[in-house]
Amino acid sequence: MGCWRGQPQWLCRVVAALALLLVYGTARHIVQLVVAAGEPYPELPLWLRAYLGSLTALDPLAAVLLLRRRRSGVVLAVAVLVTDSAANALANFAFDQAGGVTAGRVGQAVITVLAVGGVAAVPALLRATSRRVPVRCDASIGSAAR
Repeated sequence: MGCWRGQPQWLCRVVAALALLLVYGTARHIVQLVVAAGEPYPELPLWLRAYLGSLTALDPLAAVLLLRRRRSGVVLAVAVLVTDSAANALANFAFDQAGGVTAGRVGQAVITVLAVGGVAAVPALLRATSRRVPVRCDASIGSAAR
């Protein structure tokens, strides 16, 4: 997986943890799709099922962009974690009629803690990603063409 060159080890660990979490999420969503024959979460509204299904593509995309040290990867990874936490909260508290502690509610709590950690790391992650500097044309090339 490699580390972001020139960055502190703790930041490399955060990136690795986020990427592994996103890969785990991808695998989990694929398994849910396969086990449910392409129709997971039948008890949830269509819009929420669509969002949760879209994570099958968004999770790996965020992981790849993050590992490639892209600002878009930082933003997408954290956005996925935060919105996944919110979606799971809706699924487990608004739509699940079970009382008390359930596996889904424990999982939602874990996702929320990880999302908060991701949000806390955003400033350092964004500082470690740099905007691409535009390539400047050599003045002699421009003047020779005239």
